This record gives sequence, structure tokens and C-alpha cells, in this order.
Amino acid sequence: MPTLINCLPLIPITATFLFASSLSANPSGFNAAKLAKAGEKLQELVAEEKIAGGVVLVARNGKVALHQARGFRDIKTGEKMQKDTIFRIYSMTKPITTTAVMMLIEEGKLSLSDPVAKHLPSLGKLKVFDPSGNHRPAAKQMSVADLMRHTSGLSYGFIGGPVAKQYKSQRVLDRGSSLEQMVEKLSTIPLQAEPGGSWLYSVSIDVLGRIVEVISGQSFGEFVHKRIFLPLGMKDTGFYVPKNKSGRLASQHSRNSTGKLIVSEPSQLSPFQNKPVHESGGGGLCSTAHDYFRFCQMILNGGELDGKRLLSKTTVSLMTRNQLPPSIPNIGIGDNRKGIGFGYGFAVRKAESDWGFGGRSGEFGWGGAASTHFWISPQDKLIVITLRNFMPYEWTLEKALKKLVYEALED
Repeated sequence: MPTLINCLPLIPITATFLFASSLSANPSGFNAAKLAKAGEKLQELVAEEKIAGGVVLVARNGKVALHQARGFRDIKTGEKMQKDTIFRIYSMTKPITTTAVMMLIEEGKLSLSDPVAKHLPSLGKLKVFDPSGNHRPAAKQMSVADLMRHTSGLSYGFIGGPVAKQYKSQRVLDRGSSLEQMVEKLSTIPLQAEPGGSWLYSVSIDVLGRIVEVISGQSFGEFVHKRIFLPLGMKDTGFYVPKNKSGRLASQHSRNSTGKLIVSEPSQLSPFQNKPVHESGGGGLCSTAHDYFRFCQMILNGGELDGKRLLSKTTVSLMTRNQLPPSIPNIGIGDNRKGIGFGYGFAVRKAESDWGFGGRSGEFGWGGAASTHFWISPQDKLIVITLRNFMPYEWTLEKALKKLVYEALED
């Protein structure tokens, strides 16, 4: 692995105190010396070869307080990580997709309570898997809300089990197949569970992408580009990396059998260098820390950024608080995430627990398969984005940085 060497006008007396207070306030909301430890920790992780490289962005009160790139975009070539490096963000795509759906809901074009089959009829007669092969009709129809919060009964190919095997064999998320074709494949595979009965991470958000297409009459990519990326100035976000930006895409890393960091997918060979047919609302986007910050700040502001409103405050509040019923106490993907519920596109910390590296109640966020992550703390007006491209997923950056970021907060 390469080595990184890394004069004032007169003021009325009655206003003097207020003016002085504003001068003494810390506009970033952080203790600078303490926050610098986050950048130092990022460098430490590189030096110890725990990560190849990464980009971290920390913002508070609408201002970026820390934005650093450390290490390498590709450890084999020695190309250094840059602040504008483009990453595969995978499932960090999901909150963008649910935002698109909520925009259509605000326009009265669908509702959370709509049966999915109202918009996608082929999913109206799905049965629930039974090991005997006698799959039983679902007791209830999955709703749009079920898709938003992963209670649809759908699955993912990597989850395991006989239903997941069918997802794999039918290549449900094939980049060469359209979202319409994806839905047709799903119509032939039984549900993993009864809709509304349990939290199962799944292709639900991809299905929402198809609903956006059906209702808007546009491709999903066109809709999010025109309605979300352009208004927010997310100029480096898309379902592929165009040729004039291809040199900024991070290579994917993993470890060999001895634990040594290696390049598992060179950026120049990445499928994300080519425009896909399947514009995956569940995991298809590439983006930068700055672009994703723009999206997060819009959400933290209650649906508005720089005078452009995408959603109402009421809608954002719905999205970012727990929407799971009492019968589903928390979520998990092969684990038990105590205190963590789910809203419409975001995991939500609804209670303090020993899970989550010191997270605060009210936090919401999500991650992507290649070890990207973000979280937002509304009470602290805080946004943190940690990006690297490494598979399988590791919690390394969130685990190392969360406590440091919270300890650096100042009122």
C-alpha cells in the first residue's frame, strides 16, 4: 500500500450586547480542536491499513465544518482520495427514492395507503412462501407505506433462503433489465413474509422507483434528475459516471485471505462507468460527499434548500420518525438493532441502546453496501457523511468517528 505523507459603524447602545454576542458565537457549532480529531482518526485508519481511504464531511447549522479526504482512491495505482471523489453509494439511494415518492404524494397522485397493485397490477396476487410449496395467498395487500418502510414481505437476493435464491436465479436487479421487467419477475416469486407483519430489508424501494415511472410518465432517472438533483445542485449524482468524470470514481476495495487490502473492482472496469437500463431506486446511485450533503441539508431544513422547496415540513417529519407498528420493535439485517426503528426511507433511533456506537435518540440515516454511511441529528442540527468503497460492508468509519463528532459539539 502506498504511504501517505501526508472599522465598525456606530451602533445604538441598545443593540451593542446582541451584536457582541453574535461576534463571540461559534458559527460552526464545534470545538475546532476536538473536531480536528476526526480528520486525524481518518488518517490513522489509513496509516494502519484499516481503510484504503475515505472522505468525511461534517456540517452543523447549515455550515460545513469538516470536509477531508485521506488515503487513496485506488491503493494499487496510488491515486489519492480527493474531496470530489465519486463513490458508489448503493443504498444511500433509498432516501432519495422515497423523497421522489413523497413529492408525488404531496401532489395528490398517490397515497401511502394505496395498495401497490393499484399502480402495479401484476403484484396484486402474490402469495406468501410456504416450505411445502403450497404457497398461500397473502392475508393483505402490500401498501405504498409497506414499500417505504420495508414491511412489504419482499426480499433481497443476498438475504438467504429459498425465496432469495429465486431473486438470484431470476436476476431481479439485473442492470440490463428495466424496472418494468423487474416488477414482472417479482410477480412470479412468492413473498418472503406477510405484508405488514415484519421488517425485511428488500427490493421494496426499487419497486417504488417503478411506481414513480408509472405515475410520472418519465423514467425514474429523468424524474430524480429534474425534480431533485437539479434543484439541489447535485451535479455529480447519477446512475452512472459519465466519461468526463470517470477519473474521479473510487475503486472498490476488499481484503484477500490474509487480510491485506486489495482492489476488487478497479474504477475503470466498474459497471457504474456505463449507463444502466435498470435505474435502481434501492441502490443504483453514485455521488460525492458534497452532493449528498446538499440532499441531507434539504431534509434537515424540513424539505427546503436555498429557497427551493421539495417537500413540506410535515412530510419530512413523517419520513424521519419511526413508522413501524408496536409489533415490530426494531430492525435488523442479520442482527438485532435495538432502539432502531424505520421511517419512510431512513432508519430512526427511537430509543437509547447499546447498539450504534453512541448514537443519539432522534438520529436518522442509512448506509450503502460498499461501506458508505450518513446520519443526521435534528436536535444538534448535525449532518455527518462518511464515504469509502469497500465490500463487504464495514462499520469502520461510523464506529471510529461518531463519538469524536459528538464530543466536539458546542452550543
